[in-house]
Amino acid sequence: MYKQKLKDVTQGAHAYSVRMALGALVIKELLGTSDQETVQQIAENPYLQYFLGLAEYQETCPFDVSSLTYFRRRIDADMIAQ
Repeated sequence: MYKQKLKDVTQGAHAYSVRMALGALVIKELLGTSDQETVQQIAENPYLQYFLGLAEYQETCPFDVSSLTYFRRRIDADMIAQ
C-alpha cells in the first residue's frame, strides 16, 4: 500500500522503507517534537536509529527534515489503522 503511493520507483532518489517512514512519524508523535527536533533526536540517539531499522549507528540522520513532510503525505490515518 505504501509503495502504491509512490510515483515512478524506477526514477529519481530511492524511496525510504515503510519502517523508516512510519518509525520517524511514531518517534515524532511520542516525543512531541517538531520536525527539526525529531531529525536531531534521531541523529543523536542510536536506539532511535535501531528502531528505524538502521544496521549501525551513523552520526547524521538518514533523511532530511523535509522528508517528514513527504512521510506524512504517504502514510495517512487509514494506513496506520491497517
